Amino acid sequence: MRWREFSAAVLPAVAAFALSGIYCIADGFFVGRSIGDQGLSAINIAYPVVSLIQSCGTGIGMGGAVLWELKRACGEEEEAHRYLQTGVWMLVIASALLTCGLFPVIDPMLRLLGAEGTVLEMGRAYLRVIIPGALFQVLATGLVPVIRNDGGAVTAMVVMILGFVTNIVLDDLMIWVWKLGTTGAAAATVLGQLVTAVGALLYVLRHRLPVWGQGISAGKALGILKVAVAPFGLTLCPMLSLMLINRACMQSGGASAVACYACIAYAVTIVQLLMEGVGDGSQPLMSRSFGEGRPDRLKSVRRMAYTAALLLALLSDGLLFALRDKIGPLFGASGSVAAAVAEVMPVFLLGMGFYGISRVATSGFYATGRNLPAYLCVYAEPTLLLILLWILPGQLGQAGVWWSVVLSQILTAVLALFLQLRTKGFPPMEKAAV
Repeated sequence: MRWREFSAAVLPAVAAFALSGIYCIADGFFVGRSIGDQGLSAINIAYPVVSLIQSCGTGIGMGGAVLWELKRACGEEEEAHRYLQTGVWMLVIASALLTCGLFPVIDPMLRLLGAEGTVLEMGRAYLRVIIPGALFQVLATGLVPVIRNDGGAVTAMVVMILGFVTNIVLDDLMIWVWKLGTTGAAAATVLGQLVTAVGALLYVLRHRLPVWGQGISAGKALGILKVAVAPFGLTLCPMLSLMLINRACMQSGGASAVACYACIAYAVTIVQLLMEGVGDGSQPLMSRSFGEGRPDRLKSVRRMAYTAALLLALLSDGLLFALRDKIGPLFGASGSVAAAVAEVMPVFLLGMGFYGISRVATSGFYATGRNLPAYLCVYAEPTLLLILLWILPGQLGQAGVWWSVVLSQILTAVLALFLQLRTKGFPPMEKAAV
């Protein structure tokens, strides 16, 4: 594997994930500068629900795309087509279930996430638009992995850019010009995802991908779900961590601590998504190498992915450290919150390289059908975070909350490397969980 081939597959994915990171913070940027700390806190507290919707799309889409690629690499075209068709039907069904299941429980969910008073009202307005738009969000996040595994990395980036630009333009109009607050922010997000979904569907139709035909196969659906658990968790677990940290911040430092972490999370999320871009961008290469029975090529791709993730972490850490005084004001935070962001940011930067290691390792596991180690890597971080948040804040106060985040990332990376060493062999295709 040469760097040119690796870069051609991975750089568009990294760019797309970087833009999706900006996509994630766009609502917070416009709402924070328009409404202030309470609006910023409302978006931050409600965002795990958005992440749940998008995680379902990512998990199912990636599960179907991985098995489609693995079976094609083995020459099993008919089996590959059935996985793709089943995956697309699962996306449609999942979006309907999410809308029907989440909309009636908006208020209980927000209270569980720590919202109250004005923050609860703003969060409610946000989710009442987000949840009915689940179909667009699930299709947008679920079809992009399919495009990437079809060799359309650049197209996947373009359709994500189109959605991002739409979201930014509409955020400007709906929040700053038309003063629609969190309702406008949600509408901009949904419409941006609609644009991405339409672009992805046009690619599918133009390239005549076999997404229609025999409908759902129960066996194929189960196989997709087995793979999907890992990429679903990769997308959702940062939001589970966000929920845990928000509640810990509210208990230790109140609304100002939540607003502080909101600013930090928005900035750090972009870096974390860069790491996921490396993992997802290299996944088709790893799946293809595994399906073709080429272990040396697989190891080369994985080695390049680790190198790229660590370099991105180093560069991003330097940039965020230099700009740490500017991050709070960027989101309209008050002076005291902005000062806290500048003080705390270096702690979070310590974990970026470790985060990259665990994300690349996880992508390598599910790309080759090693589902169990993928699950362990994905769900270890929020589990460790929960344990650390139970211990450290009682000893260190609010600082214990911050250090819990970093330590959970370090320990997860250690676990990922340990599992990588334990699974360094190259089992034949029939022994992989595909």
